[in-house]
Amino acid sequence: MSSKKNIIAKIEAMLFASGDAVEASKLAEVLKLDLESVTKMLGHLEDKYDENENGIRLVRIDGKYQLCTREEYADDVRALLEIKKNTPLSPAAFEVLAIVAYNKTVTKSFIEQIRGVDCSGSIANLVQKGLIEEKGRLDLPGRPLVYGTTDRFLRCFSLNSLDDLPDLPATDEVEKIAKDNGQTSLFENDDKSNQNDKILKTIQEDLDD
Repeated sequence: MSSKKNIIAKIEAMLFASGDAVEASKLAEVLKLDLESVTKMLGHLEDKYDENENGIRLVRIDGKYQLCTREEYADDVRALLEIKKNTPLSPAAFEVLAIVAYNKTVTKSFIEQIRGVDCSGSIANLVQKGLIEEKGRLDLPGRPLVYGTTDRFLRCFSLNSLDDLPDLPATDEVEKIAKDNGQTSLFENDDKSNQNDKILKTIQEDLDD
């Protein structure tokens, strides 16, 4: 049986990984504990952050719990995020951006199936830079998030709409992944799908112009 310290550590890990506010009942479900016990553990975690004067604190928002930074460090955090925001995109981020742009709306798992690697960091970076954003969730098990490009993306690439992107030949591989991933209905124009190397080349050429 897990010790109290171990359970608090698990709760901390889940809240950190989630990023968003999480209901105590969901934490209790995962840990297979009663709601009252989990709520007490959350209180202990909150006290731990306060007692140690950590840069992170636990907040309650409409009955949900979320980890966030303390207000007194807001300027430093904002300065760091501004530096990251102005950092040039990596080749991996370009690939992810191109996949999202040419497919218009995609899930994280779809992107990762095309690239063959975890894309969490690249997606978070692009969201932070305002080039892609969450467009909703699919009506599939797990309710996966759907990502699409933003108006800022269009401005950066001098496009009126995604229809102005250069046409690319379709490939069976990407279309098969889309169908396997259950998001065929998200594609407004399948003939713009292509392997990520060709997509990346096109995006980079546009940036160089």
